[in-house]
Amino acid sequence: MAKRVIISGGGTGGHIYPAIAIANALQQKEPDTEILFVGALGKMEMEKVPRAGYKIVGLPIAGIKRSLSLENLILPFKMLNSLMKAKAIIKDFQPDIAVGVGGFASGPLLMMASMAGIPTLIQEQNSYAGITNKFLAKKAGRICVAYPGMEAFFPQEKIVMLGNPVRSDITYVHLKRSSAVEHFGLNDNLKTLFVMGGSLGARSINESIAAGLEKLVNAGYQVLWQTGKNDIDKAKAAIEALGTDKVQAFDFIYTMDLAYAVADVVVSRAGALSVSELCLAAKPAILVPFPYASEDHQTKNAMNLVDSNAAILVKDSEARDVLVDKALDLLDDFDRQKELRTNIQKLARPDAASDIATEVFKLIK
Repeated sequence: MAKRVIISGGGTGGHIYPAIAIANALQQKEPDTEILFVGALGKMEMEKVPRAGYKIVGLPIAGIKRSLSLENLILPFKMLNSLMKAKAIIKDFQPDIAVGVGGFASGPLLMMASMAGIPTLIQEQNSYAGITNKFLAKKAGRICVAYPGMEAFFPQEKIVMLGNPVRSDITYVHLKRSSAVEHFGLNDNLKTLFVMGGSLGARSINESIAAGLEKLVNAGYQVLWQTGKNDIDKAKAAIEALGTDKVQAFDFIYTMDLAYAVADVVVSRAGALSVSELCLAAKPAILVPFPYASEDHQTKNAMNLVDSNAAILVKDSEARDVLVDKALDLLDDFDRQKELRTNIQKLARPDAASDIATEVFKLIK
């Protein structure tokens, strides 16, 4: 009999793509597995998940606004509405298990699943657990983590350290360089700096790159630049002002395997997904953690690599002054690139999605 799995969560690519990787691994192991995603209305999972070939249902849940906002007054009503809708989804779909990957929607869905006696599994991507997952852990059957020391947040007997699930196409990206160069309209004879700020973009990184574009191009390098939707117009204006074909900017890149394939050095935020992908792709990286992430977890993610001499860290507050120079130093230093590649690859967990899928099926049985 086909197993039925609900996967809930989202909000950013850091939650969505691990969820899709888990879904893919479940269907690879048991192709008749039925999967339903539950996300938050208006968030990016409502577009990204169907694009990956899965059905998704949205809950009217939202997060607390940091500033004073009337929207905060209606949050209790949104939560109550989301709990009732989650209950109806569970009753209709009749899942064998509910998997939460973090993000707004995972809270109401996993709460109602637990109340209905359905086993639940949590996948925590970061080195510092989020509030939702800490709350849900009390009822979870299994908690899959990517970093050591997570017993500080979760019951130790429930924890399995399996790494973060990433897209399988990121393995062996070095074999795809030629097609990647053609895909992005780059020059096969030039070294490439790949700049990404996560699925939503990164203002400090984008401003630093824009200010240093001329320096990068004059040094003989080319740039592949994922800006996020908010900064794409400014990036294109900076490129046009420079009058160069050595910089290609996109608001979002779906073919991340090709982006990693063409990259000689990567500048990135330090979200859990980005860090895990960099490990698997084995790319020399400069990490600029987002300082306002909850409990500064991106800095903690980055330091796990820095302490292993597997990446370079630049503080967000210092990015505008030093980021481009640090990138140029690394692009010029082939020995340092090799050292970082070797060390970051040791931290990769290529089987994470498959191992998490195994734990899902174990809980069902």
